[in-house]
Amino acid sequence: MAEASPENTMIITLKDGEVQVALLPDVAPGHVERIKTLVKEGAYDGVAFHRVIDGFMAQTGDVEHGKEGGNPNRAGTGGSSYPDLKAEFSKVPFERGTLGMARSQNPNSANSQFFICFGATPHLNGQYTVFGQVTSGMELVDKIKRGAGGSGAVTDPDRMVSVRMGDAA
Repeated sequence: MAEASPENTMIITLKDGEVQVALLPDVAPGHVERIKTLVKEGAYDGVAFHRVIDGFMAQTGDVEHGKEGGNPNRAGTGGSSYPDLKAEFSKVPFERGTLGMARSQNPNSANSQFFICFGATPHLNGQYTVFGQVTSGMELVDKIKRGAGGSGAVTDPDRMVSVRMGDAA
């Protein structure tokens, strides 16, 4: 995959360094616009990876409950102050480093939460919106603290230290 332009590059700072993500506005324009809006507002700074399942994915982005001092028992149940998004399913497959939008059973319920795949997850293809791809730093994503049990709920989770766009000063 080619490098994205700075305005379509999201940089997630983790405890071990920076992860660069190429956003895919041609694939999911509404979702990319939402992600960029939340990043520019600083909404993702300090948000926990509340659900992490080894070999599957790391989920984050609950800007309502996922910040330090938020309600850890509710992490994963919130979104943002913006309305839910209409699904933008595509033929782009879920592979290692793919970013997809989390949602409820309703396909049109994605809001702010997203996940990063640790490996290929073909059962998600065409069922969830793909909006980005890790272009560097995937080895740092691999170090995110894993959860326990089938739900992957994480106690004392790792967090996104900060998230910014590549065109930010």
